[in-house]
Amino acid sequence: MIVERTPDEIIIKIPSNVDIEGLQDILDYLEYKEATSKSTARQKDVDQFVRRIKKGWSEKYKRPKRMQ
Repeated sequence: MIVERTPDEIIIKIPSNVDIEGLQDILDYLEYKEATSKSTARQKDVDQFVRRIKKGWSEKYKRPKRMQ
């Protein structure tokens, strides 16, 4: 593996025999880090947001109760 830093980016060269699925997991994580790097959200805010979304989703798609 070769890591090279330029003024604008970091270049990583990996041999072609590396497990592509594991590499994709790493790339997904790096994409997440890039997307959230300038976020000022606190974990508490994110957790609250997720609870609201889950509640709205479950209310929208709630199964009707079975009649006995």
